[in-house]
Amino acid sequence: MSASEPEGICFTEEQEALVVKSWAVMKKNSGELGLKFFLKIFEIAPSAQKLFSFLKDSKVPLEQNPKLKPHAVTVFVMTCESAVQLRKAGKVTVRESSLKKLGAVHFRTGVVDEHFEVTKFALLETLKEAVPEMWSPEMKNAWGQAYDQLVVAIKTEMKPSS
Repeated sequence: MSASEPEGICFTEEQEALVVKSWAVMKKNSGELGLKFFLKIFEIAPSAQKLFSFLKDSKVPLEQNPKLKPHAVTVFVMTCESAVQLRKAGKVTVRESSLKKLGAVHFRTGVVDEHFEVTKFALLETLKEAVPEMWSPEMKNAWGQAYDQLVVAIKTEMKPSS
């Protein structure tokens, strides 16, 4: 087994069902939820704003930054779609070229483990608020597991782009 392969993904049918069911409900609000997700990240870790070139010299409030919402939605949707596909594909399904790019960007901007932890917390909080009537410890674990697998895939590609 090569170092880049996650140790057999253990994502159960039940976990998949929870993720798929909740994503079906959240999908239509992905714009609003993506923005909420990023605002939560910056609320927890204001210094994370420095990682985004389009926020560095911005004079407008975060939620009015014209580039934040599109970026937030892209990240949120990619994370959720990756979670939904995890069991079926047996691996994180982000195109390899996208993963390489994600890895290189995260490497270049200086993303560290703590950033991934803050992001996971913000994601789970956003999801919990989005589907309160469905939320359960099992659903939290399912989404957490899916997020962790995506992080493993991104970290594998975190090196200088060649």
